[in-house]
Amino acid sequence: MPLTAPERIDTERLVVRPVTEADLPALLEVNSDEQVTALLPYARWSSLDDARGWLERMTAIQANGTAVQLVVVDKGTQLAIGTCLLFRFDEASARTELGYVLGRAHWGRGLMREALEGLLDHSFATMGLRRIEAEVDVRNGASSRLLGRLGFRREGLLRQRWFTKGEARDVEMHGLLREEWRPRGT
Repeated sequence: MPLTAPERIDTERLVVRPVTEADLPALLEVNSDEQVTALLPYARWSSLDDARGWLERMTAIQANGTAVQLVVVDKGTQLAIGTCLLFRFDEASARTELGYVLGRAHWGRGLMREALEGLLDHSFATMGLRRIEAEVDVRNGASSRLLGRLGFRREGLLRQRWFTKGEARDVEMHGLLREEWRPRGT
């Protein structure tokens, strides 16, 4: 059974939903920020053409059932402030990888944690996933701490795992099992 996107996940301050072309200008603002993308394994966007190309790639990957690309929307402004992604879905193992990005103006407010809590709840309860993994550049302490607060365990170091922006990068592997997941308030 392919991975399918939720129609909408509501949290206190956010909506997590499939990305649309209307989200691209706001996502360009997020992904064109060098500080936001510095430790991520993709190039900084420089134009709406980059955003459209990304959406085309994500749409194609989703069509084969191995990924779900979602946008994080602020309920107050109705603007996209980031994205989260489940990808590299392995149906036989009920396993996938998690990726996420949040605009710098929204850092430090617990918004990505809130979005990912909603996504993880949905992933384990509704999508039937057994394991979710995340790879994080070893220099990205904020992302590693976020994963720890969500219950992920650091499982090891993958030396020179990514080659991006002209250099090989070491990453930490983090994993979370369904039976380890504790939604907020439990």
